[in-house]
Amino acid sequence: MATARTDIEAEYPIPVYRFVVSFGEESIPFSEVSGLDIGFETITYKDGHGKKHMPGQPTDVNITLKRGLVRQKSQFYDWISSISLNLVDKKDITISLTNEDRSQPLVTWKVINAFPKKLTAPSINGGSNEASVESLEMMADDIKIEFH
Repeated sequence: MATARTDIEAEYPIPVYRFVVSFGEESIPFSEVSGLDIGFETITYKDGHGKKHMPGQPTDVNITLKRGLVRQKSQFYDWISSISLNLVDKKDITISLTNEDRSQPLVTWKVINAFPKKLTAPSINGGSNEASVESLEMMADDIKIEFH
């Protein structure tokens, strides 16, 4: 029995390699995104009958973006350097898994009020021929998920 293309698109998991990261109107290529976690701390109440557990405050949102280092000036260095001037420029970021031709988002994570907390240079190794990859760690206020 043959499976129709529309059935496959609707029922199969979305591949993780088709994604787009946007800072406002600017789309920036990345090789990896991690930390799109939504969670809550737990509160434990102890009484004479045992323990009870309840959800507490939301956990911190910590996101890491990785991309190949190129010869152009790094806008992330400028962004993290602005913090030393006490000018924190928080940005909303969208990360979307897309269809095959990347023209339509299928699932979008909206990261709200993100700011950089660490910029990591690539590991330098004279015995390796891997691409140089820089890493940007950010903290944000919240994450929202939209299914299109």
